[in-house]
Amino acid sequence: MSVPAFNDYLLPVLRATVDGAEHTIAELVEAMAKHFNLSDADVGEMLPSGTQARHQNRVYWARTYLAKAGLLDATGRGRFKITQRGQDLLAKKPAKIDHNILVQDPEVKVFSKQHGGAQHAT
Repeated sequence: MSVPAFNDYLLPVLRATVDGAEHTIAELVEAMAKHFNLSDADVGEMLPSGTQARHQNRVYWARTYLAKAGLLDATGRGRFKITQRGQDLLAKKPAKIDHNILVQDPEVKVFSKQHGGAQHAT
């Protein structure tokens, strides 16, 4: 399997925080590798820039967009937890969360335009 698309990370990342506990980005990187059943080669696949692994980059951006949408809350450097808004969304049992859903929030829309939309997630 290859590294999934950016949008494929959004719902699993949010679900990984449903327990309401504080989580770290490192925990999420590992949890998403297991969730997607990624091989060591997949996890180590680098972005074209060669500066970061594609999988890690997707987890970081998913966390960032979920936070901008008010679904995750930063609790410290590299630490976060789900918000009530995130819990409420998961309670609706969405089939997916994607970039198009997130940019319906005005703050996310502005942030997305400033950072090139989901183009970074290729």
